[in-house]
Amino acid sequence: MSTHSHDHGHEHGPAGHAGHSHGVTADADRRWLACALALITVFMAAEVTAGVIAQSLALISDAAHMLTDAASIVLALVAMRLAARPARGGFTYGLKRAEILSAQANGLTLLLLGAWLAFEAVRRLISPPAVEGGLMLATALVGIVVNVAAAWCISRANRTSLNVEGAYQHILNDLFAFIGTAIAALVVVMTGFARADAIATLVVVALMFKAGSGLVRDSGRIFLEAAPAGLDPDTIGDELAAQQSVVEIHDLHVWTITSGQPALSAHVLVEPGGDCHAVRRGLQRLLREAHGISHATLQVDHLGEDLGADGLLRISAPPAEQAEHCDEAHGPVHRPGPHEH
Repeated sequence: MSTHSHDHGHEHGPAGHAGHSHGVTADADRRWLACALALITVFMAAEVTAGVIAQSLALISDAAHMLTDAASIVLALVAMRLAARPARGGFTYGLKRAEILSAQANGLTLLLLGAWLAFEAVRRLISPPAVEGGLMLATALVGIVVNVAAAWCISRANRTSLNVEGAYQHILNDLFAFIGTAIAALVVVMTGFARADAIATLVVVALMFKAGSGLVRDSGRIFLEAAPAGLDPDTIGDELAAQQSVVEIHDLHVWTITSGQPALSAHVLVEPGGDCHAVRRGLQRLLREAHGISHATLQVDHLGEDLGADGLLRISAPPAEQAEHCDEAHGPVHRPGPHEH
């Protein structure tokens, strides 16, 4: 009886080591982010000047908000540079997850800034300060134009990247903040109702909490090695187990390396006499075409094969007596036909 060695197959498509493919180059992403950063920095400096001249704390607070926008873009640009570095040494995936760290930092700053603005808004509801409605309205209208331009720049980059999305959410929430400020300023100018500013701020805070929690949740899933949204490991395991010559799938892991780069590894048992290489190629084709997973590493063995002391593979027991191939299988075992997960 011929023996068959372990078959460790892995495949990298266009989205493999070179980075994710998304129709927008990394250089173009950086250019669009840099344009947005320039717009925000220039306006922020002008807003601080206007705030000091008018002795307006509201305008200076808006400038502080824009400072966090600028910081989020700088963080995104640094993360993109780090992620582009090739894998070497102990970093076998390179520094691709620097982008996810950036996204999580952006999400956390949105939540923290939202908490601070909520506190200030409640304080101003209780004791509303005097508001310079005219200057507030003029500055808010200019801020809307600047943030629309900045948001358009970032929208031209690859927003499937959580890193870019984090910077985009910062700009978008700042845009909403300026729209709310403009509406509140108009109310103040026309009616003198100073609490309108605080009410508009609370609406923006709700949007900030929604965006921030989404970024923290999505980046947290990647750090915890959870399966990407839209990919069910049990469904994938059953599909793989249903393929011809496959007896069992176990040690199945599906995770995300960085935004847009899902990865999978699994131990595949093939029926005695089956063609391990053909099975592996078929499974990798299925993963790539049906689920968009081009980074798949599969260990393929014949059912019942065991490595002896002499280093040769041999059939240690009939297939019917093989309960589990691994001493400690991680996760559910998938076999052809109905079964429990």
